[in-house]
Parts: sequence; C-alpha cells; structure tokens
Amino acid sequence: MKTNQTLILIKPDGLKKSLTGNVLTRLSETKLDIVAAKIAQVSKGLAEKHYSHMKDKPFFNELIKYIMGDYHKKKVMALVYWGPDAIKKVREICGSTNPEEADTVTIRGQYGRITTKGVYENVIHASTNEEEAEREIKLWFEPNDIIVDIYPTKTADINKKGKTWA
Repeated sequence: MKTNQTLILIKPDGLKKSLTGNVLTRLSETKLDIVAAKIAQVSKGLAEKHYSHMKDKPFFNELIKYIMGDYHKKKVMALVYWGPDAIKKVREICGSTNPEEADTVTIRGQYGRITTKGVYENVIHASTNEEEAEREIKLWFEPNDIIVDIYPTKTADINKKGKTWA
C-alpha cells in the first residue's frame, strides 16, 4: 500500500443540508489522518482553476456557480486526508460522481442528486489520482496549513498584505 493524500471538499449543498458530521463519520471509516482542514469561501478564480479540466463542458458555468455557493451556502469545507491508499479509500466511500449511479451505501448515493439543469449536487469532491490531488491540494492550501510535509517545500520570504491578529 502506498501512502498518499487526497483533497476532499464538502460542497455547499452538503453544508446547507448539515451533512458535515455524517460525511466526516463516513470518512473516518478509512482510518486515514486529517492533516489539513478549513472552511473557505470559493472565489470565481479558485472555482475555475479547480475545475479547469471541465472548462469545455456545457455545464461548466453551472458547476462554477454551484461550487461558489450560488445555490446553497457560500462556503465549502476543504480537507486533506493522508495515509495508505488515501485516494482509493476515499473514492470508494464517496461513490460514483453521478449520484444516480452511485451505490446507495456511498456518500453520493445517500445524499446526492442531479438538478434540473443537470448539475451533480453530489455533496463531496475527492481527488481522482495523485497528480490531481497534488494540483488541487496546492490550490486550496499553503504548505504551513498542512501538518505533515506531503510535497517538497522551500523557505521563502513572503511579504503578504492582509489581515493579522491584533
């Protein structure tokens, strides 16, 4: 078994339906470690980068609105799970992307639906492979947000403007 990591997003519909606890309970069956977690508002830029591989799909704009929370709550819970066969274990518990094809014992099979506009409101996102996991985790998290060194880092002097604690 190879140790790897995966990005998980509990999507706006999952948060609106108060499914966070249910989803985390199901994910705990994997016996993986949560090494990063946060609640985030999804900007249009982040949404478009996250779903860049779907930009040519006819439902792309609806997908962007969905992940940004235009139809539900304007937030997602982003997590990084890490451990043996993380990607495979998480994807098995999530089920098929299409909630109507997902096994009823999976997260998407239990809680997902397809809207009349054809958007899969499938409650959860999980990386499909190691390359996508790395791309997605680096989009959603900075190295200091993650409590283990999952990818190579370097020390940099970064002058960020923004809020700080008073």
